[in-house]
Amino acid sequence: MVIWIIGMSGAGKSTIGRAVYGLWKSQVPNTVLVDGDEVRGIFAQDRSPADYTLEGRRKNAERIYEICAWLDRQGINVVCCLLSIFPDVQARSRENLSRYFEVFVDVPVEVLAKRDAKGIYGPALAGQARNVVGVDIPFPPPPMADLVLDNSGFDTPAEVFAQEIARKAGLVGPGAA
Repeated sequence: MVIWIIGMSGAGKSTIGRAVYGLWKSQVPNTVLVDGDEVRGIFAQDRSPADYTLEGRRKNAERIYEICAWLDRQGINVVCCLLSIFPDVQARSRENLSRYFEVFVDVPVEVLAKRDAKGIYGPALAGQARNVVGVDIPFPPPPMADLVLDNSGFDTPAEVFAQEIARKAGLVGPGAA
């Protein structure tokens, strides 16, 4: 099974994903975490401005889909955390992975800009940086998310969201993956 966690930069998808991973792995050892930023680093696709263009983001999304599909074919469970701005990649994942559960971590860009944990929104909104999803690259909310989590308050612990994902995805109790 693949749990695909989507959200803009700073929404909390990696933090929530790590909590889901910890919960799931404690019950099912053949579980891995695939984080979009980490995959970029592994393939050195985080060093050039071109890596963050729409084309660079497409390349990373395709690569992450292939990694998840490869692990899924081996019966390895995956928690995948990424921006996921391409609805066609989401649709292909839903159609081709053995079990696919999509989670959208919803936070308005205005809230993300106030938090600006990575320091990307301020410069982009001031016109000093380009290729920022939610500013000059559109972020289409996933059209078929299985679960939407509102993390705009940042007052819900990741473990609470992880428990909700586990329940809704069927990771706990009888018949859990």
